[in-house]
Amino acid sequence: MKMEIEEYLKKDYITNLINANKRTDGRAFDEYRNLEVIKGYVNDKAEGSALVKLGETQVLVGVKMDVGEPYPDRPNEGIMATNSELRPGASPNFELGPPRAESIELSRVVDRGIRESGAIKTDELFIEEDKVWVVFIDIHILDHLGNLIDAAGIAAISALLDARMPKYEDGEVIRGEWGGKLPVGRVPIPCTVAKIGNSIISDPSVDEEYAADARLTIATTDKLNAMQKGGSGTFTKDEIMNAVDLAFKNGDNIRKIVE
Repeated sequence: MKMEIEEYLKKDYITNLINANKRTDGRAFDEYRNLEVIKGYVNDKAEGSALVKLGETQVLVGVKMDVGEPYPDRPNEGIMATNSELRPGASPNFELGPPRAESIELSRVVDRGIRESGAIKTDELFIEEDKVWVVFIDIHILDHLGNLIDAAGIAAISALLDARMPKYEDGEVIRGEWGGKLPVGRVPIPCTVAKIGNSIISDPSVDEEYAADARLTIATTDKLNAMQKGGSGTFTKDEIMNAVDLAFKNGDNIRKIVE
């Protein structure tokens, strides 16, 4: 009961603060926390990697590559698979065990932004009949202090840009020898807004996420690629258009850091 009261008071405090046009960390409503991208963070264990620090949220992404069979309806295209791991040490709300709904949603939203933008040139991952490169994107949450989707999406595309393709000769993958960079042609950036009361804020902190009525993630390149809503609240048409404008503005700024 005491915890429920504390959570209610926290949500009420955040909501009142937003209604007064303020945020707990002093940011403007359209402002992101400090972003740091470190490519090649664990390249001794992966074909590509990136560590992203978004405020105090930290996400590490590794890219591994292997050879597999293509999908029957796309026999000449490579494959991408995205997985996320919510480590218990990253948040008191994360637990050991099979993937939870939050993990599945995170993987799906990050995957969709990359896939729908055509970021990876999958036709260049064809090897020979019934053999294509498979790109595995593994997302590891190290510290969850809000906005995991953006941090994970930024880390994923950064790791893809960093990734190298192993050599493939005589039916074998030769680890440690490289056949060139992974063919990445576009750089999608996910930008998430939260709706608290009647206000739209970018890059919500973990407390702001708790107080939010709804969430909207928009992935962009030079065009809108994907959208994903979360939460039980609703957005008006004007609020959605405002969120799209913010996604293009913040996405352009973030892309300069990533590239």
